[in-house]
Amino acid sequence: MGPLRCIVVATDFSATAERAVQRAARVAQAHKAELHLLNVVRPLDLYPGLTMAPDEFGHYDQELQQAEQTRLEALAARLADEWGIRAQATTRLGRAHAEIAAYAQEVAADLVVAGARGENTLMDLFLGSTASRLLRLAACPVLLVRRAADTPYQQVLAAVDFSPVSAAVVEHALRLADGAPVLALHVLGSEVEQRLRRAKRNQADVTVWLNRLRGDAETQLDTLLAHVEHGASVARRVQPGFSPAAICQCIEDCHADLVVLGRHGHGGGLQDWMLGSVSKDVAFAAPCDVLLIGLGGA
Repeated sequence: MGPLRCIVVATDFSATAERAVQRAARVAQAHKAELHLLNVVRPLDLYPGLTMAPDEFGHYDQELQQAEQTRLEALAARLADEWGIRAQATTRLGRAHAEIAAYAQEVAADLVVAGARGENTLMDLFLGSTASRLLRLAACPVLLVRRAADTPYQQVLAAVDFSPVSAAVVEHALRLADGAPVLALHVLGSEVEQRLRRAKRNQADVTVWLNRLRGDAETQLDTLLAHVEHGASVARRVQPGFSPAAICQCIEDCHADLVVLGRHGHGGGLQDWMLGSVSKDVAFAAPCDVLLIGLGGA
């Protein structure tokens, strides 16, 4: 897997976005990547209840876009000085998630960085945040930032389910860890959790069965890491449980500041996003930054 060459970070100049910008700058510095700062101006005609003539909408949109471009260029210049990186500023007019995804594809971005929550309106809560909608559209890995970027990542957790994307999950975890410890976690899953609960109610002994499952998973994990560069340096853990809860618990136990996982893994698709996939649940419940990888490492 090659180095990161182009990173796109979206900002609306909020405190959440500032954390994303600082993390993106830190990653860009570490990988000698070019940083693209993107601000998307929401057109006035997308706001319900506004009554203006079409030419008035366009006039105000252009004025706002120009003002945001000036503000963004100043931010890019400051980041270039502070971090010693190449940074450029671009504004777009439209819906944030669609414009971010389109711009990332246009510049062949290796990574998109965004705050875990940006726009925070009542409508946003009903329809889903910009970040959640971006995850459905972006063709490259997406890093959702929650924590301040005061230091490089100190502990990275790679959650794998042995689906085709798992190797890319570990590779990206190692790349962003930049030498920090990486722990590969496999959760045996909800079926095991349900069976354990039934066994407990029935006072049945499932130790042999559980040990066999754990042993099989450990063998799969060893095989996966054997095919990943520097995989030998990755710690590993297998445990039963409900996957989102187990991953979040492991984040707390090992004090991870970044968790990496596949966007869908097994059983992904539109239904997964409507009903809640493991990746979506973790992305919006984890107390740390979250990097989501699609098939093929995208």
